[in-house]
Amino acid sequence: MNPLLDFLKPYPFERLAELKKSIHPNAQLKHIPLSIGEPKNKPADFVFEALQKHTDGIAQYPNVRGLPELRQTLSNWIEKRYKLNDGQIDPETQILPVNGTREALFSFAQAAISNNEKDPLVIMPNPFYQIYEGAAILAGATPYFVNACERTYYVPEFNSIPNSIWKRCQLLYICSPGNPSGEIIDKQLMQHLIKLSYEHNFILASDECYSEIYQDEERLPPGLLEAANDMGHTDFENLIVFNSLSKRSNVPGLRSGFVAGDAKLIEKFFLYRTYHGSAMPIPTQHASIACWSDEQHVKDNRDSYREKFKAFVEILSPVLEIKAPPASFYIWLKIPHGDDEKFTADLYQTQHISVLPGSYLSRTTGHANPGLGYVRIALVAPLEDCIEAAQRIRTFLKRYKE
Repeated sequence: MNPLLDFLKPYPFERLAELKKSIHPNAQLKHIPLSIGEPKNKPADFVFEALQKHTDGIAQYPNVRGLPELRQTLSNWIEKRYKLNDGQIDPETQILPVNGTREALFSFAQAAISNNEKDPLVIMPNPFYQIYEGAAILAGATPYFVNACERTYYVPEFNSIPNSIWKRCQLLYICSPGNPSGEIIDKQLMQHLIKLSYEHNFILASDECYSEIYQDEERLPPGLLEAANDMGHTDFENLIVFNSLSKRSNVPGLRSGFVAGDAKLIEKFFLYRTYHGSAMPIPTQHASIACWSDEQHVKDNRDSYREKFKAFVEILSPVLEIKAPPASFYIWLKIPHGDDEKFTADLYQTQHISVLPGSYLSRTTGHANPGLGYVRIALVAPLEDCIEAAQRIRTFLKRYKE
């Protein structure tokens, strides 16, 4: 077996299951799961209608490039969402449908990392989505973590990276809106990173799967292609973005997303994927076209999360410092006393609520783990469950602080 597999860390939810294994929660209270970012809002009816209408597609091998209609729909959506010119994204050369961003974020590193160079690095935020780390390790590269902490307003401190590290970097993962904080990397910082990618010739990969869940309808999270376009880099050299329907349309089980950007990168990634066996099923492609073509269900989804955040924050703000993030459906909560594992275990035992310890989403760099003392709360449950969870957490906190 590949010896690099031994360097993979247990996934956060495996660690959470191990933490909870010997705990007997309060059986008088129903379980409210807020640990996994799995949307529970109902998908739009047209998703099911599109799947049913195109069941004959299961009798055909899908093409790796995807249906032309899907690629054109994706191109249209990107251009409209990020204020690009009509026709600027070539659906033939700059778009690939993928089976959700998770598999694409992982497999892209396998295609992108060159082992011809000594000690390649993959730079990533810390805390982070653990797929970035696993992708780097199995591609034969070393992960390099950039802390995102309270002092930096939970945006990775890219200015702390020395020139010697940038020179070894082959791939930089960014995530905006961020997981777990929901903070947004502004366009100016994105453009600074784009300049660095040209200066040091590394690939800049932007995970934008939370881009459509935000608080302010007048201030949409910027995207990497938008930032590049605004600085005149209209061919998107060295740049690739990942997005998905999972959060936007509440269809995590559909496994549908896309990659877009530099045509040269897309072509090489396409070559990799022809061997990878990862073509999207045809019924899924038709359901995806329906989702990317409709914005009303996405706005309704945002309104639902705003309602959850408003209720959750109002209930808890009298007992601790808490605010809704600018985007995503997470609350990155700084807890009293700082022991996030103990907080998670005690909350589960007494209130039957699952959250995720922040230290499970981070790595210790130097002497600090930027996730230590935080928990990630995913407001994916129905509104009434989020309200009940907030009330239970408030009761818990009053006792916990004593």
